[in-house]
Amino acid sequence: MTSLSELRFFTTPEHDCSYLDDRQAITLFVDPLAKVTTDMYSNLSAVGFRRSGDHIYRPYCQACAACIPVRIPVEGFQLKRRHRRIIKRNSNIAVTQVAPSLNEEYFDLYRSYIDARHADGDMYPAEMKQFESFLVMGRPEAIFFEFRTNGDLLAVTVADKLNDGLSAIYTFFDPEKKKQSLGVFAVLHLIAETQRLSLGYVYLGYWIKQCQKMAYKMDYKPVELYVNNRWIPVTVA
Repeated sequence: MTSLSELRFFTTPEHDCSYLDDRQAITLFVDPLAKVTTDMYSNLSAVGFRRSGDHIYRPYCQACAACIPVRIPVEGFQLKRRHRRIIKRNSNIAVTQVAPSLNEEYFDLYRSYIDARHADGDMYPAEMKQFESFLVMGRPEAIFFEFRTNGDLLAVTVADKLNDGLSAIYTFFDPEKKKQSLGVFAVLHLIAETQRLSLGYVYLGYWIKQCQKMAYKMDYKPVELYVNNRWIPVTVA
């Protein structure tokens, strides 16, 4: 285990919370100038940190503990009937792992997704430079999974390969393909890929009970929540 004691951390000033109305948030982040190895990054993820672009961070709010890290231990994961239907529905999709890159095809899909799903958020309107800094640049562990049917790009999942699993950074998909449940299908693919690699976990970021957009993260059982500096298994809703 690589020690994290050599790293420096900084906090942001209070800012509006991105998830809960009328709340202020503080973010703790790793010194952007530090050389963070894969071992360090893996260890940081294991204690609740996430990545956005080249920033590794976690919430550091003094009066709120709503953001809870969540991960799926893939060895014990069992498909629900709903999951099997989604896999069958998408049986014609080919998934390919590629290196992160910037191109018009990716950005057009990303922009359509942001316009349809997140027009009320701080990622709207989508910009090429923001897409590049958020998803293309950042870490050597990053990979893209392309989801295609007959050559048409339907979805892209960005993930980081850690020592103990895959960290789901972001997924964007064709918002017109609602019946295909592409977001769920992407998570199921990450679970299957993590199992194939004989790794332990899919890290899903933060779960906030009061935030409906994050409710899906509790749909994969068992899951583990990072509470009071330890991972706690949750097997029931």
